[in-house]
Amino acid sequence: MGEFFQALLHHSFLQHALLAGLLASVSCGIVGTYVVTRRITYLAGGIAHCVLGGMGFARYMQVVHGWSFLTPMLGALLAALAAAFIIGWVNIKAKERIDTVISAFWGMGMAVGILFISKTPGYGEDLMSYLFGNILLVTQRDLQLIVGLDVLIAGTALLFHKQFVAVCFDEEFARLRGINTQFFYFLMLALTALTVVLLVSIVGIVMVIVLLTLPAAIAGRFCLRMGSMMALAAGICAVLTSAGLAVSYQPDLPAGATIIILAGVTYLASLAFNKR
Repeated sequence: MGEFFQALLHHSFLQHALLAGLLASVSCGIVGTYVVTRRITYLAGGIAHCVLGGMGFARYMQVVHGWSFLTPMLGALLAALAAAFIIGWVNIKAKERIDTVISAFWGMGMAVGILFISKTPGYGEDLMSYLFGNILLVTQRDLQLIVGLDVLIAGTALLFHKQFVAVCFDEEFARLRGINTQFFYFLMLALTALTVVLLVSIVGIVMVIVLLTLPAAIAGRFCLRMGSMMALAAGICAVLTSAGLAVSYQPDLPAGATIIILAGVTYLASLAFNKR
């Protein structure tokens, strides 16, 4: 552990990784609380797996057609937002079962990403690493994107917190009170999509659901108000990402997987504590 803190003072990539985890924890705590309360966990999983399609398309256009502005992270952002709105629209308008819709997008998003990656010249190791995350590859540009998304997500949640709470707990009552529940449902899905993109670079597409939901689920066992639940969830997420980095550094373990294991162990410990 001491070796990690010494390296942290001298290596910018570790500083970027630590800062990325702390910054992403803000949005994770806020949106994770909404996701857990509204019980749309697997919707976040469907969005996350569509992200690979956006990344694959962006890399293909970069390499083959020279679209230098279309970075994999921007492709991920566009794909996540598109998936969130399409899944939400089909669920509301077509009256389809949400789990069926999510399953369809889950598979198609991954398949489209793999197809684009396979047709892109060169070695796709860096892009495929997004499946399991590599927080050590976070760049200065990624940090700027994370800060911007944090501000957007926190500002939106603060502005419409009462409406989100109403939609999470009693959508029918909120509709009777004159709240446009469909609009705020779509807005919640958009915030979920943005948060998924933030977390993909940290723990990867496969494990993003765990980090999005477990800190909020742990916090929900000790809090009675959503505001305090968000704050505690953000704090737990920050501790988990920082501890995961520190624990994984010396034995050279994958940081994303280490963070997820710590999250799982912490969640199980909270269950045992709650039962006592």
